[in-house]
Amino acid sequence: MPKKLLIISSDFTGHGHKSITEALKEKLEIEENLSIHVVDGFSLGGTLLAKIGKSYGPITRHSEFLWKAIFDFSAQKPSFINSLIRWKIETNFVKLLDEVKPDIILTVHPNFNGSILDILDKHGYKIPFITLIADLVSISPLWADPRADYVISPTKEAKEICIQYGVPENNIKITGFPVRSRFYKDSENPSYLTNKDPSSPIECLLMGGGEGAGNMEKIAQTLLQNFDCHIKIVAGRNVTLKEKLEQSLMKNYSDRVTILGFTDAIQELMFSSDIAFTRGSPNVMMESVASNTPLVITGALPGQEEGNPSFAEKHNLGVVCKNPVELKETINLLLQNDSSQLKEIKKAQRMFQDPYVVDIIVSILLDVFENENEMAI
Repeated sequence: MPKKLLIISSDFTGHGHKSITEALKEKLEIEENLSIHVVDGFSLGGTLLAKIGKSYGPITRHSEFLWKAIFDFSAQKPSFINSLIRWKIETNFVKLLDEVKPDIILTVHPNFNGSILDILDKHGYKIPFITLIADLVSISPLWADPRADYVISPTKEAKEICIQYGVPENNIKITGFPVRSRFYKDSENPSYLTNKDPSSPIECLLMGGGEGAGNMEKIAQTLLQNFDCHIKIVAGRNVTLKEKLEQSLMKNYSDRVTILGFTDAIQELMFSSDIAFTRGSPNVMMESVASNTPLVITGALPGQEEGNPSFAEKHNLGVVCKNPVELKETINLLLQNDSSQLKEIKKAQRMFQDPYVVDIIVSILLDVFENENEMAI
């Protein structure tokens, strides 16, 4: 009989949780005798919780201050958030357990760690529980429940914070950040390294995460007015932003600008770009690193993204430019001396990237399955 893995993810709170789930499924689905069931944790809480999950996009696009207040409150009152989520999902989650009968539960969203562990304890379920942290350095205590059998951490920084929150060090596994395999095409984006005509336009990619957040219009105008460049802009799910950008940019720059909505081919856009401009979304940052596309980080969502720009600078994965007024100088510095700084960033990215992160995570899961088998014998 196949072993069963239940993954608790999220479809609407950005795209990172879903991308991580997809990266894992790529490897897990080729394993024999393994069945995978994925559920959006917010869907377990009925209409109200589903609406809360879907509100992430509008809130982060239009009111970062409100989002910071929500994040800070959840960090200060994790037990309250866990109790609230548990109250909303308990009935449906118990039904799900009885239907799926998972051998392991893996969560990739902070709201479904303590809440689910509370339910497992209350109902006497003895199911191995693993948390996979989907952030880099600014870790909410909702990620760090000491009762989890394992906490899979993407960075040393995240591990240290989890220890501060009381997670036993032996229960934390550092693996790196999981990225879908298609972002590792040939392990290297050749732009600005080989076959690049110095006189050709700079290929720029502007992104704001799955929700299309950020000051894309001002960034695009600064680049178009000051550099010989082609720009591809990904507005994500933000239909209003896409329409606004089309109205403001296409009239004067139609031959130099391409504006897209949400796309599943983001890796191809990265491969064809010399520089990616994005806010400090961990998923987008690590996908850019995997595709070997230098980053200009233009901001960060308050809360879980606050530490990401500094993390990128620490490892020379990109540069930070939060003020569009300073963007011209930032790009000039990247391009001077035959783009030497860009080349150094690309070199650092190749040293940092690890296409085997997902394999390591899968091996951890398979080890837990094997240990469960041995205990059952």
